[in-house]
Amino acid sequence: MTSHVPWVKLFVTSNVGGGRMGKTLVIVESPAKVRTLSKFLGRQYTVRASIGHVRDLPKSKLGVDVDNGYTPQYINIRGKGDVIRELREAAKKADKILLATDPDREGEAISWHLAHILKIDPASDCRIEFNEITENAVRNALKKPRPVDMARVDAQQARRVLDRLVGYNLSPFLWRKVRRGLSAGRVQSSALKLICDREREIQAFVIEEYWTLAATLSPGARGRRFLARLMIPGERRMSRQDVDGIVGALDGAEYIVRSVTVKEQARRPSPPFTTSTLQQEAFRKLGFSARRTMAVAQQLYEGVEVAGEGHVALITYMRTDSTRISHEAQAAAREFVKARYGENHLPGRAPVYKSKKGAQDAHEAIRPTRVDRSPESLSGNLGRDQLRLYKLVWSRFMASQMANALYDATTVDIDAVARGAKHVFRATGQVMKFDGFTVLYTEGRDDDKDERDQALPTLEAGKRLTLIELSPEEHHTQPPPRFTEATLVRELEKHRIGRPSTYAPIIDTIRKREYATLEQRRFKPTEVGLAVCDLLSEHFPTVVNLEFTASMEDELDEIEEKRSDWVQITDKFYKPFSERLREADAVAERVVIADEPTDEDCPECGLAKLVIKTGRFGKFIACPRYPECTYRRSITRKVDAKCPECGGDMVQRRSKKGRVFYGCARYPECEFVSWNPPSGVACPKCASFATSRRVRAGVKYKCANPKCGHEWAEEREGRAAGRSEASRVAE
Repeated sequence: MTSHVPWVKLFVTSNVGGGRMGKTLVIVESPAKVRTLSKFLGRQYTVRASIGHVRDLPKSKLGVDVDNGYTPQYINIRGKGDVIRELREAAKKADKILLATDPDREGEAISWHLAHILKIDPASDCRIEFNEITENAVRNALKKPRPVDMARVDAQQARRVLDRLVGYNLSPFLWRKVRRGLSAGRVQSSALKLICDREREIQAFVIEEYWTLAATLSPGARGRRFLARLMIPGERRMSRQDVDGIVGALDGAEYIVRSVTVKEQARRPSPPFTTSTLQQEAFRKLGFSARRTMAVAQQLYEGVEVAGEGHVALITYMRTDSTRISHEAQAAAREFVKARYGENHLPGRAPVYKSKKGAQDAHEAIRPTRVDRSPESLSGNLGRDQLRLYKLVWSRFMASQMANALYDATTVDIDAVARGAKHVFRATGQVMKFDGFTVLYTEGRDDDKDERDQALPTLEAGKRLTLIELSPEEHHTQPPPRFTEATLVRELEKHRIGRPSTYAPIIDTIRKREYATLEQRRFKPTEVGLAVCDLLSEHFPTVVNLEFTASMEDELDEIEEKRSDWVQITDKFYKPFSERLREADAVAERVVIADEPTDEDCPECGLAKLVIKTGRFGKFIACPRYPECTYRRSITRKVDAKCPECGGDMVQRRSKKGRVFYGCARYPECEFVSWNPPSGVACPKCASFATSRRVRAGVKYKCANPKCGHEWAEEREGRAAGRSEASRVAE
């Protein structure tokens, strides 16, 4: 374990100030938690928020001394001066300071940085943590303060330094070899490779035609019809000629039940949510992006206003890869299930779900803080997104503690006999015997194979059946599908790329850099994305290698478990990486991105079709005959707002320096422009669109109509505004 900051041996004790009762300062990350904790902590506690990170690596330089043990050169984050000043003032008035940041590596690092700024000895009992923001959980945490866990801090610091070393060196390499504005990262690049490799599979896939044969049968003229499919020896694929031959051979055939097999099958409920499974299920059932899911979950974790209760937290910590549940939560869930659904919906033993390999089991799975807060009881207190996500968490957790669903699964084999030839058809079906957990919840699926099996009529061996129809069916083999957000998150987790806190930022970065676009909610890599992936794969194979990225996660875990030194791990990676960078810079050729063709003739020369080019500041339309023809124009994107001067449409544009602004689509007839984007909120005075900007207290709105200019504010609710995403995702 290595520490690079020479700590001042000065910290505030609990009995400064004579014999009076001490005042304790509790520092959390977000303003919403301040309100939730203040609700049940007494006047002897002052709660303040750091609003995320207070120190980080500088943006203007590498900020890592690679020649001196990879010492990070942390600085106070620009714009955090007022927050730091207020925390120092509150610390002067306190007799004891407790750091109550989030219960993960990132939260531990924030506590460590706070200790440095407030001159608290991190080895003192200054740190508390809780998995849920409830009175019992917080008061229990207050009884068990501990030192800052430097092993956790070192693991976070190793990730931060590694990501900075990769991002700060690889991004300029991409600028030189592809174009400016691109980025690469230790985790981001592996995720991009997943998307690009899948696209290569799709491009290389050869579609083949094959045929199947289905028979619609019934036990009599008025019996229930059902479908049976021809069984093919060796599961070989049949051609149309094969099927036509079988149909001809079955002319006049008798269909006789050979055997009926009935087996009871049990279907287990899914385990409670982890971060990954919550993001996947919210995408499937609610259509939420990973970022939207995490934003709403943060609000539910930090606390919302509930009538009759005040500001309360509704779910446990939402960044976790564990499926473990506390005994108290299980007992409460069992009592609730017994009361609402009956004792027969309870399993004999409370179920135990095994977490995936490599999971950090320090936290519980995501669950409601109180099971008696049903979604129905909160319907008047939560916003639409909050209620839908809370219902998903509550239902999944409750169902996970319920009994299995039971089915009678039936398989019927049928002989089709004609002129000595015999073919076998098979029909399958199932009937639910006991609904179990499905009375409350069933998991969504990523594919289309979610149709319920047919209900079969009562059949017995030797029964003759009536053929209604023989149906040859044409099929084509299909390439693997492109990733949705849900399946990409699942793949990231499967290959152990990143951690629960990084899935959403990884996806956001890939889209922001235009490495992939969404087509029908699936990721398709752009030419730029494919070019970057190919370039990195050729010259930096370890950076994009999935196994290598997963092994780095294992080594970060070993640092946290005090089995490895973070400086040695960093050195083992960086020395060969920096050598490879020098070699690649010398031999790699510049990549030329092909232009996207359009069907529009150039309005100036008329001799060529316009193309979509990618420049330093994004895409634009131009004539491919440059420099003979210099026609070019920006690509505008319509936004949901009307011009306050003429009522025309508003579009997003870019200035010559690449800065985004918003202007009237009727330019030059109307010259209205706004540097700030429409907020989606209308001015209460003149109904023009309003722009918005974040301030410490919340959001400040201003009417875009220069003749009105009305301003008003909205107090911030929910998630912390300032937690540095730079610490959560590879640069």
